[in-house]
Amino acid sequence: MTITAAATYNAAADSYDAPPLAFRERFGRRTIDGLALTAGSRVLDVCCGSGASALAAAEQVGPAGSVLGLDLADDLLALARTKARRLGLRNVHFEQGDLEALDHRTGSFDAVVCAFGIFFVPDMAGAVARLMRLVRPGGALAVTTWGPRQFEPANGAFWEAVRGEAPALHQTSKPWERITEPDSLRALFSGARGGKVVVQAEETMHPLAAADDWWTIVLGSGYRGTVEQLDPEARERVRRRMLEWIERHGVTAVETNVLYAVARPAPHRVA
Repeated sequence: MTITAAATYNAAADSYDAPPLAFRERFGRRTIDGLALTAGSRVLDVCCGSGASALAAAEQVGPAGSVLGLDLADDLLALARTKARRLGLRNVHFEQGDLEALDHRTGSFDAVVCAFGIFFVPDMAGAVARLMRLVRPGGALAVTTWGPRQFEPANGAFWEAVRGEAPALHQTSKPWERITEPDSLRALFSGARGGKVVVQAEETMHPLAAADDWWTIVLGSGYRGTVEQLDPEARERVRRRMLEWIERHGVTAVETNVLYAVARPAPHRVA
């Protein structure tokens, strides 16, 4: 059995916004801060999840602005809508949408955002070019992705535990690992109509208050796609093995390194 990205994140919705995954809100806000949005701006957030960056953008553009958040996972969109209502944000709208099937007009938005989603498509450079096409002259495209050693040291131990139960599910490489360095992320923009690309690397550790926090991160993230393919007994054995490993090695934090890229369309040349 294989599981799609939409199915993975619909399943992960029950833990997606749990406190151990609070880093999402921080990274989403950092992504938006890098755009320096002005009041009244129009923003598109692709792969918006439960709204971490879209809601931050809606706060910054104000009532005169608008934000459209797109994601494949309906259950995450439901979470985003609930948070928008709770925050009283009426300038943000969430709907199902596919990064590879965007049909908006060229130059429709002052800013386009794709946080932790560009690596889901095989042709990442092509996706960046399509997103850049939607940015008006003078606007900006922000792409945020994981840096190196994501969730280590627990990440490696998790995959070893999975291999012990289901070798076919063990991943030797992950899609985001193609762009974990500034140069590799910057290279995605070479075919887009962009000018200067600014990439910032942030190295952080995310605390684990208890061993169970790691399993909550597993359930509320892309790891869920693997977990869902294990039978209940194997899943429980992986969970126990992971918690024992974390406690035995005294792990109190995991790496959450991030890359932030911002590019602006190159100005049109006048003949």
